[in-house]
Amino acid sequence: MAVRDFDAEIADLSQTLSSIEQVLELDKMRERITDLEEHAAAPDLWDDVEKAQQVTSQLSYLQAELRKVTELRQRIEDLPVMLELGRDESDADAMAEVEREIDDLRKSVSDLEIRTLLAGEYDEREAVVTIRAGAGGVDAADFADMLLRMYLRWAERHGYKTEVLDTSYAEEAGLKSATFEVKAPFAYGTLSVEAGTHRLVRISPFDNQGRRQTSFAAVEVIPLIEQTDHIDIPESDIRIDVFRSSGPGGQSVNTTDSAVRITHLPTGTVVSMQNEKSQIQNRAAAMRVLQSRLLLLRREEEQAQKKELAGDVKASWGDQMRSYVLHPYQMVKDLRTEHEVGNPQAVFDGQIDDFLEAGIRWRMHEQAGSSS
Repeated sequence: MAVRDFDAEIADLSQTLSSIEQVLELDKMRERITDLEEHAAAPDLWDDVEKAQQVTSQLSYLQAELRKVTELRQRIEDLPVMLELGRDESDADAMAEVEREIDDLRKSVSDLEIRTLLAGEYDEREAVVTIRAGAGGVDAADFADMLLRMYLRWAERHGYKTEVLDTSYAEEAGLKSATFEVKAPFAYGTLSVEAGTHRLVRISPFDNQGRRQTSFAAVEVIPLIEQTDHIDIPESDIRIDVFRSSGPGGQSVNTTDSAVRITHLPTGTVVSMQNEKSQIQNRAAAMRVLQSRLLLLRREEEQAQKKELAGDVKASWGDQMRSYVLHPYQMVKDLRTEHEVGNPQAVFDGQIDDFLEAGIRWRMHEQAGSSS
């Protein structure tokens, strides 16, 4: 077994963290925190609830990020002292503790490094995620429900606030579709690598003959619109329909026509909202999501034009991006990054950070390759 060079490993950790600190621009981060603290202390802060939530959310996130960096820096600076004490006293337990600390720090620094890779135009935005059942009947609807739970559990693990905006239930079980917001900075940049078709292979719990079933669900991730984006939608370009909210099995859960469906006529984009109590709230939420989708559509069209001018006809994303296999073996595998794990239940419980990290690194590699 090779002897580890702890001095070299510590130096490498320190250098990597220094690069991260430069990218994060800690001085500017501290200035932004001070500015947000002043806004948060304003007596009229909560006169505008939405703006207040944005201020407090961003402040909390930046404070946590700064604390994370400074704590990592302190732990790395403490390592040489720990190493020297272990060597001087020939203490095997102390040296083992140094080894564990280095391994733990390497993982923490790697996780933080992912944050520096989120430098896209909308990466720092909050996210709007829509899950739709695909081919596979009731199994696909159940799979969509499993994916919704997976993402909500992931957000809960990180302390991110979520809001389910719309749920359309399937007749027998599961969901036809669901839309929710993840209200955390960089939620879009992080979750955007989840966009695409997800596939589930299992023994169907809905098949009385116990046959294996393959089903599909589509995941869409868009950045949340902001007031500075200026997406103007003329009233003549939209059609608004109202209807009664429905629950599982198609049952009505509201005696008034509070649910709203907005159709953007030029593009055919349709957004439905039914989870708020009033028609006004559902309409506002639907318009917000519609604007976000049109913003992303405009960006995609601009990118497509650039690729056409450059003569690049290569698809940037494969459609089917991840398989969840429960039978005849247990495995979840990302088809782009080749990352896989043998514990699907942990994944469905929200442990998807390794897949997100691999996806972000893969995307960066693809973007670098296409620009060279």
